[in-house]
Amino acid sequence: MQKNLIKNTRTTLPAVIVVVDDDQAVRNSLKFSLEIEGFAVRTYHGPQELLAEPELPQKGCLVLDYKLPGMSGLQLLAKLRDRKVDLPALLITTHPSLALREEASRAGALVIEKPLLGEALLDGIRHVIGQWQTRLS
Repeated sequence: MQKNLIKNTRTTLPAVIVVVDDDQAVRNSLKFSLEIEGFAVRTYHGPQELLAEPELPQKGCLVLDYKLPGMSGLQLLAKLRDRKVDLPALLITTHPSLALREEASRAGALVIEKPLLGEALLDGIRHVIGQWQTRLS
C-alpha cells in the first residue's frame, strides 16, 4: 500500500482526510476505502463534533456531506474558514443544482455527486490536494 503524502519544504506528512457525514454506513465505507488507498482518515458524525475538535490536521482535505444536522456542509466550511482552516474541501451530495455548484465553487469546494461511483471521490481528493500543494509551493 502506497502512503499518500503531502510534501512541503519542511516535512512530509500523510494526507489526513476529514470526513463529515451523519450516515454511519457512509462514514465507515469512506474510511475503509480511503485507508486502503493509503490516506489517514478522521470521521465525524456532524458539524458540532468537528467544530469541537481541538486540533485539526494541517495537511489533507475535508470531505463534507451537504446535508448535515444543524447546518449545511457549506455553512460548516464557512465556519472552518473563519477559524483559518484552509484545507481544500469537497462537498458530497445527491443531485446538486447549478446554484449549489456555483455556491460551492465560490466557497472553494469541489462538488462530488452521490452515489460515489468509481474513482470520482478519490480523483477529486487527489485533485484538490494537488492544487493545494501547488498553491503552497
